[in-house]
This record gives sequence, structure tokens and C-alpha cells, in this order.
Amino acid sequence: MNASLQLARLLQLASPALPVGAYTYSQGLEWAAETGVIRDEATAGRWIADLMRYGIGRYEAPLVSALMKVWTAADTAEIGRLNGEFLASRESAELRAETAQMGFSLHRLVRDLRDPGLSPIESTLASLGEIAFPTGWSGLAAHWKIPPPDALTAYLWSWAENQVMAALKSVPLGQASGQRLLAELGGLIPSIAVDALKLPETGWSNFTPAYAIASARHETQYSRLFRS
Repeated sequence: MNASLQLARLLQLASPALPVGAYTYSQGLEWAAETGVIRDEATAGRWIADLMRYGIGRYEAPLVSALMKVWTAADTAEIGRLNGEFLASRESAELRAETAQMGFSLHRLVRDLRDPGLSPIESTLASLGEIAFPTGWSGLAAHWKIPPPDALTAYLWSWAENQVMAALKSVPLGQASGQRLLAELGGLIPSIAVDALKLPETGWSNFTPAYAIASARHETQYSRLFRS
């Protein structure tokens, strides 16, 4: 696979058009906006950047890197272990339901692409039962031979873009604010991706209490736009 095709596949994986329903989730950001913790561009940027640095960048991103390695090695036992670890790490019912729903949708997409080369991925995902979204995403990235630094950059960008879109609707913010936030967050992503690639599993951490509390409180929020 040449570099241009790898880039096209990576853009497909990171696209908001990927039919997994990511746009329907705020991951607790909506509750933070409802309570005034997030109230403007600056507080939205601080919330998203901190979560990307200390949560997503220190757990999901290195997990995706590790999963890509074991997908490439066809180590189904290790894929299953890492998938189970991620599901167990979800701090609220909403967060677990989110990753399982997105994983289910990505599994269905693997079938719907009608690519015989994806059959090993489809069968491995089918054997897992409940599928975490990073597990399916990393399987496609590994199959399409995306370089891990590029894959992590795209994964982090896609997550940040979804968070900014949630902020635009929840705070609300204008389109220019959204673009400024994306420019700032985009500037952080390269170093977070590099650190994630080097981080051993013993150093992974998703200790982000405010994020967990926001997600749990969102479950009982009276009026809301997002599913998490």
C-alpha cells in the first residue's frame, strides 16, 4: 500500500462520516456545560486539552498503539485481553455503552465494506462478544498498514474534533471559536502521540475523576442533547 492510499484510508478512519455514531456522544462535556464548569471558549479548551493530555493521551492512545501491534501479529488472545481491559476501565454505564455501541457499529462496517481481506478482522471481532471501539479501529488501522504515529495523530484528532463539536452545541460556541479550539488542540496532538507511543503499559493511566463524575452525572441530567 503506497503512502497516498494509506493517507486516504486514514482520513476515512478519522472522518466524522465514519458510521459509528461518535457525534451523538459528549463524554460528560454536556453536563460540565450545564453546570457552568464549561461556559466559554477558554474553559472548553481547558477541559478538552486536559482530558486529552491526562486521560485519552495516557490511556486510549497507547492502547491503540499496543492493539495495532497485536493485530499485526494476529495475537487474538492479546487482542481479547486488551479489549477486556478497556471495557473494564469505563467509569460509568454511559461510557461503557458508548464504546460498546461504537465497537458494534464498526464491526458491522467491517462486514459492510465487503472486502475479503478484512475477514480475519471480522472473525476476530465476532469472537470478542462485546467490542470496544479502539479495538475495532486499531484493527482496521493495522490492516491498512497505517504508520502508528499517523494512526495515533488521527485518533486523537478525531476525538478532539468530536469534543469541540459537542462544545459548539452545548455551551454554545460559534464556528470561529470551534476552529480556534481545533487549532490549539491540534498543536498539542503531535507531542501527545509521541509520548503515547513510548508509554509502557505499566504507565498507562485514565485517572481523570472530573471526567468520570461528569459522565456519571450526565446519566441523570434532565434535558440533554447527547447520549453520554
